[in-house]
Amino acid sequence: MTYLFHLIEQYGLVIVFFNVLAEQLGAPVPAYPTLVITGALMHRGEYSAPVLLLTAVVAALIADFLWYMAGRRYGRKVLSTLCRISLSPDSCVRQTESIYSRWGARSLLVAKFIPGFASIASALAGTIGTSRTTFILYDSIGAALWAGLAIFLGSLFSTTIDDLLSVLTELGQYGMMLVAAGFAIFVASKWWQRRRFRMSLRMARISVAELDQLFKQGITPAIVDVRSPASQQAGRIPGARTITHQEINSFVFDAPVDQEVIVYCACPNEASAALVAKQLMLRGYKKVRPLSGGIDAWIAAGYAIDS
Repeated sequence: MTYLFHLIEQYGLVIVFFNVLAEQLGAPVPAYPTLVITGALMHRGEYSAPVLLLTAVVAALIADFLWYMAGRRYGRKVLSTLCRISLSPDSCVRQTESIYSRWGARSLLVAKFIPGFASIASALAGTIGTSRTTFILYDSIGAALWAGLAIFLGSLFSTTIDDLLSVLTELGQYGMMLVAAGFAIFVASKWWQRRRFRMSLRMARISVAELDQLFKQGITPAIVDVRSPASQQAGRIPGARTITHQEINSFVFDAPVDQEVIVYCACPNEASAALVAKQLMLRGYKKVRPLSGGIDAWIAAGYAIDS
């Protein structure tokens, strides 16, 4: 444990750089504790506040710009990939699109303060064509606010943090075990949150081929599109009615309760579609199914869409 703190004192800037870079790339390694600790060490003369802040901002900007370029090149596929590897719930794409559609690049100012938002917001900015200059400007300011707050908190409570580090140092290997246990609990809690979320959305799905077969048989189910307005601009399944993010908890649905209802989205595991399907079931609808694969599977199969 003592050796670890010597490393932080000697190579703190390097550790901050790679910790922030890894977190912003999507790894479950929180950078805030590192920023707070190095912020607390500033009063010893170990670091310069501007240099520490610049190190964190550059690392965050590199990671965010990589996601931005991936979004520009690969489009929505990157958003789905991010949600699949994220420890945050799968509705993150829809929530991020809703926030970004409302506030635009200004949402990058607070993106890093919202769990699961930063990487997806960066990829989304590239996907929808936000200019590089605008992205870099707002993302840099947002990174500075995020890192600056952690550094400020570390310097503000430096005495308390010093006492905590001293206790951990005295504990030796047990202190290291305590830190490792804290990290393991953090990752496990995120994994359990995601697992509970997925289990809550288990229900029967309908494939795109089965939906197409219904159309060919002359059966017209009620189709509900729960994507964000930005995603809906790419087209929708013929006859689909749309529900905005704000309407998910209060939308009016007047279809007969015995009618087949198909709900679709453009998110991993059909998360948003399953949430709306659950609500429709609570209202008495018994034939409700999310569309497996969502709009992406429908388009990939070559079926028609309305503009």
